[in-house]
Amino acid sequence: MYRYSPMDLQFVKERVAEFRDQVRRRNAGELTEDEFRPLRLMNGLYMQRHAYMLRVAIPYGLLSSAQMRKLGAIAEKYDRGFGHFTTRQNLQYNWLKLDEVPDLLQELADVEMNGIQTSGNCVRNITTDPYAGVAPDELLDCRPYCEILRQYVALHPEFMYLPRKFKIAFSGANEDRAATAVHDIGIKAVRGPHGALGFEVLVGGGLGRTPRIGQVVRDFLPLEDLVSYTEAILRVYNLHGRRDNKFKARIKILVGALGIDEFRRQVEVEWAPIAGEKLDPVRVAAVTRQFEDVVFEPGAEGEQRFRERALTDAPFRRWLEHNVKPHRVPGYNVVLVSLKRPKIAPGDVFTAEFDALADLMDRYNQGYCTALYNQNVCFQYIRNADLEA
Repeated sequence: MYRYSPMDLQFVKERVAEFRDQVRRRNAGELTEDEFRPLRLMNGLYMQRHAYMLRVAIPYGLLSSAQMRKLGAIAEKYDRGFGHFTTRQNLQYNWLKLDEVPDLLQELADVEMNGIQTSGNCVRNITTDPYAGVAPDELLDCRPYCEILRQYVALHPEFMYLPRKFKIAFSGANEDRAATAVHDIGIKAVRGPHGALGFEVLVGGGLGRTPRIGQVVRDFLPLEDLVSYTEAILRVYNLHGRRDNKFKARIKILVGALGIDEFRRQVEVEWAPIAGEKLDPVRVAAVTRQFEDVVFEPGAEGEQRFRERALTDAPFRRWLEHNVKPHRVPGYNVVLVSLKRPKIAPGDVFTAEFDALADLMDRYNQGYCTALYNQNVCFQYIRNADLEA
């Protein structure tokens, strides 16, 4: 998974210190509630009916065991003993005290996590296929490109006050497990006419009160043009998206009003002056290496005892059918772990469960897991020999 560079860590810690001062100024009456509101939203902090809610970003759904344990410890220390996994690879705490939030954010920063741009009219947490990097049908592991784009748009001054929130999803596989068609921008890995890898770009998708399926704005975009072309789309939306009615402010409404052909034309006009700004291959390679920290054991494919058990153990066989998915590396599996229980809200996870998940991650999954859109998690590196465990 992506690990913070010294610059990343310094940036997040400075944001925590800045927000700590903003809370102090609000409590001292130096900031009004109207002035404080956009400042807290930039850090993922909402005011609900009875308490504050913080949304924590989990980029691409990836969590280390240290982060999982920290999320549980924070739930116990600052909330009511539980956190809530969302449908967009985030986690929320719903019962917070404002004065304690800066300390909470500092604890998140200590394990390379934050709530920056998880709320407000900006580019939200970028999501991708939860099986990215291990799916047998994958054309391209999009996570490095997600991370490069995330770093570019994070606190970008031009995109901090968009007409409305903006959601981007990537899919690098034949099966679209990231639901790119119902995002403001959906980006899918494809092969061009001569076999080169690139992206198909969709715009204007979304659910909510006005559901729309995204339309293709560009059928093939070279990989190196990802950031500049996305910037062009954001510019068109920022210029022409409605700001008079929040229910009609999403990009899907703009695409519907202009029509996809006119929207595409305007994007091309905005893109022309910046189309020469290509992604640096050295930069792409450096970020890609951050996602290559998993070691696969040779010979794991020969451990097939679980198949014999499945012949006689019906519950185990059903679990294999529903919870175990194929892996690109022979001898390994993707295992889905359900977090749902009767009479408990979907996505709610208690402190002891955070700790139990972290223990399982360390023991069987090289210390990682991935949060899913259905508010469960998956282990991506389970050996055949460990399926019976």
